[in-house]
Amino acid sequence: MTEATMLTETTQTSTTTTRPRRTARRAVRPGTVIALAILAIVALWAVLPSVCAPYDPLASNTSEILVAPSFAHLFGTDDLGRDIFSRVVYGTRVSLLTAALALGVALVFGLLLGLAAGFARASGRAVLTLLIDVLLAIPGLVLAMAIITALGSGSLQLGLAVGVALVGLIARVMRSEVLRTRHETFIEASRVAGASPWDIAARRVLPNALGPVLVLAVLEYGQVILIVAALSFLGFGAPPPAPEWGTIVSQGRDFLVQAWWVSALPGLVIAAVVIALNRVSQALAGREVSR
Repeated sequence: MTEATMLTETTQTSTTTTRPRRTARRAVRPGTVIALAILAIVALWAVLPSVCAPYDPLASNTSEILVAPSFAHLFGTDDLGRDIFSRVVYGTRVSLLTAALALGVALVFGLLLGLAAGFARASGRAVLTLLIDVLLAIPGLVLAMAIITALGSGSLQLGLAVGVALVGLIARVMRSEVLRTRHETFIEASRVAGASPWDIAARRVLPNALGPVLVLAVLEYGQVILIVAALSFLGFGAPPPAPEWGTIVSQGRDFLVQAWWVSALPGLVIAAVVIALNRVSQALAGREVSR
C-alpha cells in the first residue's frame, strides 16, 4: 500500500468520524438549548397557568397599585393592583392559541394554493400565481386589520384575519418547492406507472415539498405572535379585562414614566419567545440543508 493511498484512507476516516461530531455539536449549541428552555417554560404557562401564576389575573388590589417588581410581584402590578406576572402567564394560552389558529389557517390554505399553483396546467398556474402575487403585494398587517375590521374584534376573528394575511407567503414557498420537485425521477416514474396528477401531487410531491414549508412555519410563528400582539395592542384582540399579551402591554402605555414595568416586562416576554422561536427555526433549517 502506497503512502498516498494510506493518506487518502486516513482522510476519509477522519472525515466520516468528524461529521457526526459536528452534527452533534450543532444540535446542542447553547443558544438552541436556551431557546428550547424558554419555549418549554412558556408551554408550561399555557398548559398549567393556575399552577404557575401566584395570583388571580383579574383580581384587583387598590392597596398595591403600580407596585414595582419584587419577590411578591415578579413583574410588579398595574394601575388596578393586578399582578402583571399572573396576567402574562394566563395570557400565554390566549396569545399562543390565537397565533396557532392564524398559522393553521395560513398553512391549510397556503399549502393548497401553492400545490395547485405549482401543479396545475399553464393557464391555471398563471391565474393562481397572480393571486399569490396579489396577496404578497398587500402588507400583512394592513390586510389583517382590514379583515378584522370587517369581521369584528375578538381572538377568533384576530386569528382568522392574521391567517388569511399569511396565506400568500406560505403559498409562494410551497409553489417553489412543488416546481422543484415535480420533475424529479420518482415523479416521472409515477406518471409512467399511470398515477393521476392529483394522486402524484398528494402522495409524492406534497410530502417531499413539505420540509422547507414547515421550517418557515416555525419561523413565521414568532412573527405571527408579534402581529397578534400588535393588533391586540391596537384593541382588535380579546376585550378587557381578559389577559392577552398585546392588551397587557397596551394597558401600560399611559404609565411608562412612573411605572415602566407594566409594559416593558410583558414586552420582554414577547421578545424572548419570538427570538427563541427564530433560534429553533434556524436550527431546523440547518438540519434541512444538511440533508
